[in-house]
Amino acid sequence: MTLEASKSSKTRMFRFIDGTLNPVVGCVHECYNGKCWAKGVFQSRAKYWGFDWGFTEPHFFPERLKQVPKLAGNVFICDMADLFGAVVPSEWVLAVLGACRQNTRALFFFETKNPARYSEFLDQFPKNSVLSTTIETNRDEYGSWNAPSRAERIAIMKSLPWPRKHISVEPVMDFDMEQFLEEIRSIGPELVSVGYDNYQANLVEPSLEKTTRFIEQLETFTRVERKELRRGTNE
Repeated sequence: MTLEASKSSKTRMFRFIDGTLNPVVGCVHECYNGKCWAKGVFQSRAKYWGFDWGFTEPHFFPERLKQVPKLAGNVFICDMADLFGAVVPSEWVLAVLGACRQNTRALFFFETKNPARYSEFLDQFPKNSVLSTTIETNRDEYGSWNAPSRAERIAIMKSLPWPRKHISVEPVMDFDMEQFLEEIRSIGPELVSVGYDNYQANLVEPSLEKTTRFIEQLETFTRVERKELRRGTNE
């Protein structure tokens, strides 16, 4: 099973995703000046969902793991959380991965801004998994909010002994072309997703011309999913 765009995609985040499951909800990273898309969805729907707690207080819903055997296609596990965030108990992670190992039909997609924790669970991931992290730029001076630095994420993903990796360069921030390309190349992702901010987070963005050249260079060594592309806010 590959990370290919799907007509049945139900999420705005990646077009190759067929469905999502959120046994854990919440994240403490507070990325993009508080404009995290998942936090926005949570805040708009929390009352409807019956949640009386804040997004920065991750919660576990073990009953949702009963849905795992029914899953098929490309499934994003915890798109409304960072399952591998430092505050998430290992017991929750092990329960989620244990349930996923029982399903060999689906392709499970995991993404985190704390990829160092992937190494704690490498022997627990189902083989039908893709491991991803977000690397918006090679420059750490733009701030990583409460998440690990981009330099750390890059170094971890380079050394991560997992055959199927994905990198999200979304929301893209201004970068150093040759250095960023080489860092992504060294990670060896099977797919890179590139797109601009959609949530008015006031980020330092590259020009559309620069991003287009970046994508063209990426396509010389990996596949690229082109997300929302537009002129940078500083152009």
